[in-house]
Amino acid sequence: MTYLLLYVDDIIFTTSSDDLRKSIMTLLNSEFAMKDLGPLSYFLGIAVTRHAGGLFLSQKKYAEEIIEQASMLSCRPSATAVDTKPKLSATSTSPFKDSSLYRSLAGALQYLTFMRPDISYAGTLDHGFHLYPSKPTTLISYTDEDWGGCPDTRRSTSGYCVFLGDNLISWSAKRQVTMSRSSAEAEYRGVANVVFESCWLRNLLLELHCPIRKATLVYCDNVSAIYLSDNPVQHQRTKHIEMDIHFVREQVARGHVRVLHVPSRYQIADIFTKGLPLVLFEDFCDSLSVRKPPTSTAGVC
Repeated sequence: MTYLLLYVDDIIFTTSSDDLRKSIMTLLNSEFAMKDLGPLSYFLGIAVTRHAGGLFLSQKKYAEEIIEQASMLSCRPSATAVDTKPKLSATSTSPFKDSSLYRSLAGALQYLTFMRPDISYAGTLDHGFHLYPSKPTTLISYTDEDWGGCPDTRRSTSGYCVFLGDNLISWSAKRQVTMSRSSAEAEYRGVANVVFESCWLRNLLLELHCPIRKATLVYCDNVSAIYLSDNPVQHQRTKHIEMDIHFVREQVARGHVRVLHVPSRYQIADIFTKGLPLVLFEDFCDSLSVRKPPTSTAGVC
């Protein structure tokens, strides 16, 4: 078995045996001018460190370049990505006079969130992303909404994260495209978003010969949204929700998905939709495998 990731002229691949790896390298070298850089250590701005617990992925250098570009090297770090104070009013202005610099920094921060789920909701720069090996048994996801949280449009912010075993493999924080009339509707749209993502991941894993046999567990803290996902009766208050949202019920009926309740204290997806107290923020970062770099043992007996 070989998995190969190709981005322009950069390639990462892993094989089920070292002999197979050498054979593929020989075949590739016979067709293309290539250079074997050895075990993975750096790829597209992501530094990779191996240790006993697995792989540690970090964008520290990339993050430092963003801070320098924003002329914020002398700024004090923040303990959390977003504080719990009231949101700024719609009349607030950007501190950046150069709009092109602002757009450039926004794009750079978006790329940074590939390894930093804790800043998907708002940017702060700190630790790294830690991957732990685990046996892929099922997909587990969390979804949450900040109903009407945008001060300009009153649209809701959706956030979710998906785990394969103990490994965080997908996450998102984005504004909903339409305004929801109730918190239940906003939450149900969030459930639909993560179920769409889960279906795509299940298909991808099937193509990689690693099928998921069990139903995907979707944890939501809104009881009404959970009831809607399983109730075949169309309620008067939910008739205005688009029909494609209700595909969740079909997935539940087929046994592909189970929508379950989780107390807000353990709703990891909160980190993608709102500012959190420091204790919760640090706890959820740990749950998302956002950790400090492993201690170096270089020069230690």
